[in-house]
Amino acid sequence: RIARGEVTDLAKLNVSDFDAAIIPGGFGVAKNLSDWAVKNKDCTIQPQLEKIIKMFHQAGKPLGMCCISPILAAKILPGCELTVGQDKECKMWPYAQTADAVKAMGCKHVNKDVEEAHVDVKNKLVTTCAFMCNAPIHKVFDGVGVMVQETLKLA
Repeated sequence: RIARGEVTDLAKLNVSDFDAAIIPGGFGVAKNLSDWAVKNKDCTIQPQLEKIIKMFHQAGKPLGMCCISPILAAKILPGCELTVGQDKECKMWPYAQTADAVKAMGCKHVNKDVEEAHVDVKNKLVTTCAFMCNAPIHKVFDGVGVMVQETLKLA
């Protein structure tokens, strides 16, 4: 739930009721939906969420992910392509080492700027970095908008 909507148990989610899924990032993904925050590339994913991501993928339905949530795809969809931004750490990109973890999990990391998204057509996976960098919020907004638009194009 992002804001004031009814909360539904993930166990009740029926993939056939949806054309696509968008999974936002943030510390909830790193600490609650996975244990990425403490185990990095050796993390585990909350089992119900892992099952849902696999079901969307197996059904050929697109997945959009932003910020840290693309690590879920890296862990669950071996060989997928994704972005978490840039792979060279600097003041703008303080979490660039995440790209190395993506590669260590057997996936391809594609460098993208904050206003861009990467489309992995084969896996119907669209990713953008969002707050994995120190960008102004309007640029993050633009990148997330591109991710949503590209995800919907695959639906």
